[in-house]
Amino acid sequence: MLQMSNIYKTFNAGTVNEKTALRNLSLTLEDGDFVTVIGGNGAGKSTMLNAIAGTWPVDQGSIVIDGEDVTKLPDYKRAKYLGRVFQDPMTGTAATMEIEENLALALRRGQNRTLRIGIKDKERQQYREMLATLGLGLEDRMTSKVGLLSGGQRQALTLLMATLKKPKLLLLDEHTAALDPKTAAKVLETTDLIVNRDHLTTLMITHNMKDAIAHGNRLIMMMSGRIILDIRGEEKKKLTVSDLLHKFEEESGEEFASDKAILG
Repeated sequence: MLQMSNIYKTFNAGTVNEKTALRNLSLTLEDGDFVTVIGGNGAGKSTMLNAIAGTWPVDQGSIVIDGEDVTKLPDYKRAKYLGRVFQDPMTGTAATMEIEENLALALRRGQNRTLRIGIKDKERQQYREMLATLGLGLEDRMTSKVGLLSGGQRQALTLLMATLKKPKLLLLDEHTAALDPKTAAKVLETTDLIVNRDHLTTLMITHNMKDAIAHGNRLIMMMSGRIILDIRGEEKKKLTVSDLLHKFEEESGEEFASDKAILG
């Protein structure tokens, strides 16, 4: 479903601020893979997701999504393949529009707009049923402005919007990092529900090693713009935080420096 081959990305090339964010990065995801991504600050995690999304062009290498080479496509042309949820709950929704209006926009992504009636009763019932699966009571607040929702409610809604059209690839960029622990657990529970139900190929960046181990069928760890660990199957199921730290030290020759990731 995703094939990244020999990707390089350098920012501010030729200046004193030159930074190589991705170096010879290669990654293949099979259909239905749910891959968690972990690494310290500056490891290249978000840069990798931005490269997939086309936020900026890569310097070298190729990116193929479901057999289509998208390497040279701008971000708006890649949008039909992707669903994405960002770290900031304020991103991904229109605060001044109603919940049902936000869902209607998500459902019409990639389609031509007309002057026909915006939301039909049958469609509204569909939204009500989908919102009910979140267990947050939003199905009874469909005409509320999204800006009135809590961060967790908004992030759960964004997740629903990102997956409404069943994307080829779902990108989750630390989508629980800004939430309190209880709300983050609820959003992760919703993530598992949607990803497993719809068999979505997913890349989830997390700052929390426990979450990286507990979710998905595969875990990768990045350092200095490359993948240094790729753990899957039975090995991942038996993994502990101590095991992960030990493997990191073996592969990198360094100690993992993020207390937030270890203790989160």
